[in-house]
Amino acid sequence: MDTSIGLQWLLYVLAGTAGGLLALATGIPAAPLVGALLGAGAVNALHWLPTVQWPSGTRTLLEIGIGTVIGTGLSAGARGELLQLWRPALLITMALVMTGVMVGLWSSRLLKIDPVTALLGAAPGGITGMSLVGEEMGVGAAVATLHAVRLLTVLVVLPLVVRLVLLVAPGQNSG
Repeated sequence: MDTSIGLQWLLYVLAGTAGGLLALATGIPAAPLVGALLGAGAVNALHWLPTVQWPSGTRTLLEIGIGTVIGTGLSAGARGELLQLWRPALLITMALVMTGVMVGLWSSRLLKIDPVTALLGAAPGGITGMSLVGEEMGVGAAVATLHAVRLLTVLVVLPLVVRLVLLVAPGQNSG
């Protein structure tokens, strides 16, 4: 392997690792993923290094690893919860998908951006899954950026909205 390519990989890995570790201190969900994305993305955005081509099979191994991590979170209790919550899950999913499609198409036309990027960027999926789908469709970085902005915004704004709602209607929380 060419030494300069090895150093480029190392720089991207170090930037992603540093970003992921720094983001851990924020306490936001998916902090390591968002931080690594921002760290490696910042290095890539400098344009003084060519984008590295990862060895064949790297992405597949990482996708298997991510799928395994997510899959281990599905417990035996999840089946019972699914039996109880399948109706709201179906309604919420349908509403989010329809809203995502409408917002994606609207954004594509209004803001003159690629429809695939807009649709995947407005999709209700998480940053990991949608970034992987976007990568397969050739728009992974743009989709990851849209989801990172969405995720960070939601993680900052939504807790404030919940607190405000609980202040306005104190007897309404069911938790």
